[in-house]
Amino acid sequence: MECGPYELIKESSECKARRGKIYTARGIIDTPVFMPVGTQGTLKGVANELLSDSDVQIILANSYHLYLRPGTEVIKEAGGIQRFNSWNKPMLTDSGGFQAFSLKGIRKISENGVEFQSHIDGSKHFFSPEKSIRVQRDIGADIIMCLDECVSYPSDYEYAKNSMELGLRWAGKCKEEFWRDNNFSKTRQSLFGIIQGSVYSDLRLKSTYEILNIGFGGYAIGGLSVGEPKEEMHSVLENILPVIPSGKARYLMGVGMPEDLWECVERGIDMFDCVIPTRNGRNGQVFTSFGKINIRNLEFKKDFSPLDINCRCPTCKGYSKAYLNHLVRSKESLYLSLLSLHNVYFMVNLMTTIRKSVETDTFFKSKKEFFEKYYSRNQN
Repeated sequence: MECGPYELIKESSECKARRGKIYTARGIIDTPVFMPVGTQGTLKGVANELLSDSDVQIILANSYHLYLRPGTEVIKEAGGIQRFNSWNKPMLTDSGGFQAFSLKGIRKISENGVEFQSHIDGSKHFFSPEKSIRVQRDIGADIIMCLDECVSYPSDYEYAKNSMELGLRWAGKCKEEFWRDNNFSKTRQSLFGIIQGSVYSDLRLKSTYEILNIGFGGYAIGGLSVGEPKEEMHSVLENILPVIPSGKARYLMGVGMPEDLWECVERGIDMFDCVIPTRNGRNGQVFTSFGKINIRNLEFKKDFSPLDINCRCPTCKGYSKAYLNHLVRSKESLYLSLLSLHNVYFMVNLMTTIRKSVETDTFFKSKKEFFEKYYSRNQN
C-alpha cells in the first residue's frame, strides 16, 4: 500500500465537513489537521519536544530552503529530515513552487522548470519537476508535493490558463520521476498533486479533472489565500471539492486563520498549513479563545492573568500577560518562543474542537459557540 492513504471515518450530516485519518510511515494523522510551518525544518524559536507536547501531528518544511542550506546531501547522510531535526513524527515538504511566487523578482519560469537566484549568496539554481522530486526524496518527508506555480491575485485569464497547463505538464513529470523507484515510493512517501487555476471556475475544474486523471496519493488546492476575497476562495472550493474522490485527502495550501479553518472544513478540506500562528506570535499577536490581542499594548502592562484561561500551554500555565508584555517591550528573545508556542497550541486545540464537532455531528453548534466567544472581545 502506498504511504499516505486517507481513511474517511465520518461525514457531517450538516455540511461537507469530514473526519478522517492519513496513514504515513511515521504515524497516523487525524484530520482535519493544521500543520505548523517550519521553513528550515524547525519552527522558529520552538524546540521540537515542546511541539510534541502540544500534540502537533505533522510539520511542514520548505525543500527550496533546505536545498540551499544545509544542502540535501547533509540531510540524506543524516538519514532524512526527521533524524536530522529529531522530529519523530510525520513531515511534509513543499516543492519549491511557492518560491516561484514569493521570489518573483529573482526567478525565471520556463517550460522545463524554475531558475532561482539564491537569496543567500546570489548563486543560480534550477528546479525542474524531476529535480524537485529528487530533492524531496533526499530530504525524506512523508508527504511531498508536485512542482507548480502559485499565481498572484489578481491574475489575468490567459496567464492563469498558461500557468495551470504548465503545472499539469510538470505534474506528469513529477509522478514519472516519483515512481522511478517503485519500492521507495510505495513504502516511504506519498506524492500529492496540486490544483491551480486562480479564481476562474473553468480553469479550476479543468485542473482538477486533469490532476485526478494523472492520479496522486492526495490532492492539494494551491493559489488561494494570495489576496483574493474570501468569497472567491469559498467559491473555488465549492466548485472543485465535490469532484475530488471522498477517499483522498484534500489539502488547502497556505490557509491558517481560525475563521478560515472553520469555513474551509465546512466545505470539505482535511489539511491546512500556514506561517501565521508563529509569524504573528513573533510580532506580538496572540490568538485566544476571546479573540486576537497584541500583547505589546499598554493595557496588558499590569494584567497578571494568563493569555487564555482556557489554554493549558506552558506559556499560559507559567507566565502572565504583564510579564509577556514586559518581554516584548524589552525585546527579550524569550517572547518569540513563548508566543509562537501558545499560538501553535491554540491552532492544535481548535482543530481538536473541529474534529470533535464532526464526530458528534454538532459542527454548526460548535462553530457558533466558538465565534460568539472569539468575537466577544471586540464587542465589549
